[in-house]
Amino acid sequence: MLLEVPRLVLNGCQPRSLASLLDLQECSYRRLSRLAPDITGAQGTLVSRVAGSLDLYLSVVERHPYTTTIALTYRFPDSGGWVAEPNVVARLYHDARLLEAVSHSRRHAPYATRCHRRPVPTELEAKWELNRFLQRWLGYCLHQGHLFLRYTEAPALAAATAAGVSAPG
Repeated sequence: MLLEVPRLVLNGCQPRSLASLLDLQECSYRRLSRLAPDITGAQGTLVSRVAGSLDLYLSVVERHPYTTTIALTYRFPDSGGWVAEPNVVARLYHDARLLEAVSHSRRHAPYATRCHRRPVPTELEAKWELNRFLQRWLGYCLHQGHLFLRYTEAPALAAATAAGVSAPG
């Protein structure tokens, strides 16, 4: 008798497939829409503060007619300032209602360098993993109660957060 292990299926799609990547991006778009309902009116860097949770920073990096590029991060104290982490840069496609994670900077060594047995992921697998992280993190932020309703701009943080560099705290 052979045991079958259940596999993760997203809307009938296999993980790490193009269809499941698009599902992740659609779900992330919906979650960001709940987190920042009026993202189209946002400018600079916005802060969401929830008691008992880290402050969440959303920076508008670029705005075009059909896309908006944002950076989403927490701030952690570091020697002489702060560090933005995980600092995900994502692009909203307004007409397609997709949110694509473009990059993700971290202080910690990437997983692939810590685990030598793991094969190098294909480009599709790498994008899937990055977008899966964003989708789950947005869900966590919503669960924590974060919400960008009243936009308060923090202009000194915008460039540093988007670039992922330390700034004086």
